[in-house]
Amino acid sequence: MRLEPAPRFGPETPPPATPVAVAPGLFWLRFPLPFALDHVNLWLLEEEAGWTVIDTGFANATCRAIWEELLAGPLTRQPIRRIVVTHFHPDHMGLAGWLHARTGARLWMPTAEWLMARVLCAEAPEAALDQALAFYTLAGLDEMAIAALREDGHVYPKRVSPPPTAHVPIAHGQILTMGGRRWQVITGGGHALDQATFWCAEEALFIAADQVLPRISPNVAVWPQAPDADPLAAFLQSLQELKATLPPGTRALPSHDWPFLEVHGRIDALASHHEERLQRTLEAVGNGATAAAVFRALFPRIQDLHQTRFALGEALAHLNYLVTRGQLERHVEAGLWRFVPRN
Repeated sequence: MRLEPAPRFGPETPPPATPVAVAPGLFWLRFPLPFALDHVNLWLLEEEAGWTVIDTGFANATCRAIWEELLAGPLTRQPIRRIVVTHFHPDHMGLAGWLHARTGARLWMPTAEWLMARVLCAEAPEAALDQALAFYTLAGLDEMAIAALREDGHVYPKRVSPPPTAHVPIAHGQILTMGGRRWQVITGGGHALDQATFWCAEEALFIAADQVLPRISPNVAVWPQAPDADPLAAFLQSLQELKATLPPGTRALPSHDWPFLEVHGRIDALASHHEERLQRTLEAVGNGATAAAVFRALFPRIQDLHQTRFALGEALAHLNYLVTRGQLERHVEAGLWRFVPRN
């Protein structure tokens, strides 16, 4: 179920700590990640007396060292004035608190995303882990996987610096001036609660965050904090809203892989991809199945713990979508969720 990649535009992929211009005063940074998806793109916008940075990278020594190199090199003559974070995931939010403390720059982000980061960092690790283990047990993960999750513990606070205690809210429809351009904020659900993207109509530029990616589908998953959520519906609705807003000639700057063209075609491909996956989910359920059994049918090659969390959550997103629309029912049998066709 691989998607055809969208055509790229602009410069070659930059090495770490090397800003590369994709438009006047707008620079692409790439930071490494310790996962199979091994990088995240950040965006740096030059202001009259400083910089706006969009997203911050993962909270580890490698990414902090890259920031120190940037602050001592390309960014040394003008300070970072504003930190914009698109959503709460660690590769985007990870160093926001550290960078705020390091530079004094204020944090701008959607309030729901800021609150989620604050909650996940503040909740008691034991209670958070108990909730997660109960969720994954109901989903049908085996004892070995549950033991590995228990050993891994409550992971979010390990991957982000403590978030700032205050933020500047950004909301859907708001106009921000960044790097001398006017950007319309477009928020959307599915991948996160209220992820921010930014549309500059004058130059047909779209900072896409994780909502539209050129090579893969963003992860759309159900998580322990909201086991009955329907994130796939929110994601598909967001895609249609973006298609109605962005013209076909838009140049997109995503958080993974490369800047790309043909946004409408990419949105259509993502929607079709999930329609196909919904059909495969129904086939995997058959006369009845656990979420873990469906996950294994959809993602048979995934073995590592990190990807298991994401893939099981994605399977549940498709299952919950089908439950909400009356095609499946969910029951609890012998301590497990069991999904069955609705009669």
